[in-house]
Amino acid sequence: MEIKTPYYIVYEDKLRKNLSLIKSVEERADVKIIMAFKANALWKTFGIISEYCKSSTASSLNEMYLSLEELGNDVHAYCPVYTDETIRCFIEGCTHITFNSIAQFLRFKPLVDAYNKDGKKTVSCGIRINPECSVIETDIYNPCMPGSRFGVTEGELEAGLPEGVEGLHFHALCESDSHDLEKVLSAVEKKFGRFLPQLKWLNMGGGHLMTRKDYDVEHLIELLKRFNAKYPDLTIILEPGSAFTWQTGNLVTTVLDIVEHNGIKTAIIDASFACHMPDCLEMPYKPKITSALQDVDLSKPTYRIGGNSCLSGDFIGNWSFDKELKPGDILVFEDMNHYTTVKTNMFNGIQHPSIWLQHSTGELEKLREYTYSDYKTRMD
Repeated sequence: MEIKTPYYIVYEDKLRKNLSLIKSVEERADVKIIMAFKANALWKTFGIISEYCKSSTASSLNEMYLSLEELGNDVHAYCPVYTDETIRCFIEGCTHITFNSIAQFLRFKPLVDAYNKDGKKTVSCGIRINPECSVIETDIYNPCMPGSRFGVTEGELEAGLPEGVEGLHFHALCESDSHDLEKVLSAVEKKFGRFLPQLKWLNMGGGHLMTRKDYDVEHLIELLKRFNAKYPDLTIILEPGSAFTWQTGNLVTTVLDIVEHNGIKTAIIDASFACHMPDCLEMPYKPKITSALQDVDLSKPTYRIGGNSCLSGDFIGNWSFDKELKPGDILVFEDMNHYTTVKTNMFNGIQHPSIWLQHSTGELEKLREYTYSDYKTRMD
């Protein structure tokens, strides 16, 4: 079947491979691994994901509602701030709620206590901590950067944890490895270890990129086993985002034109970095193009790749190819199923790529196709 570009495509086989590995880590390390919606909200694939994981973490009411409708009822919430209106909904829908500050916990604890007395279900409350251990180089993704608005520091807990806190939550990683986690865990134990024996759970946040090819999975499992042995009554929770859908989908585009200015050739495609691959500009990072050479070789045809929006900076470069590009050539941007569709936008009214799923049988299923009405009703 020939699909009109641009389109995202997700591969069921690759998704199941990731899910199987994650499930294996969960079982072997005796921990709980839940999915972070902020990296993947493509709910039409949740039927596959739910075979391996039915728990999620939500940072908004919309994410919580999506989990309750399409994935499972075990929702762990964390928001930088709650309001009088949102907290009541989170209490109704979640099993765990992490507060970003002591003040927020104390403000809303009476509402949680009142709900728990009804006996419908119990909501367990936690506090986010900041271990002040930075292992991430890019500040925009570093929750432990100086002046961070995330979590309480060691000094704020000199008087101890407030009554009613049953868990702690830290998030200090971003597409990191198990050795980075080991460094952060050391800081957590040094600064907050005295609280761990009295708690029910510890959420180690996201950023555990265990499905990356070079990730040391065995080291992760041994690290978690050792931690479990030290705190046998503590439930350990991990909430990776990228790991679930890492290398499971691509964005397929077509070259529409080649322009040249000051000796720089730009191949303009029918998709946009700003609209459809925003992390490439935000991080920034240069995604792999299947047909491009691994490294830039100026002796070969070399191009910037430009998006089709009117943003001047809607381009990434440079890529080299074995032969000259021409209008009509297909360019496949790899690994476009995590932190991609969740962050797309409709700047310039640029048409969204359609979304497809290739089943293990090879059958192609169209999950979503966008029209003018999607753009218009967004502001309705």
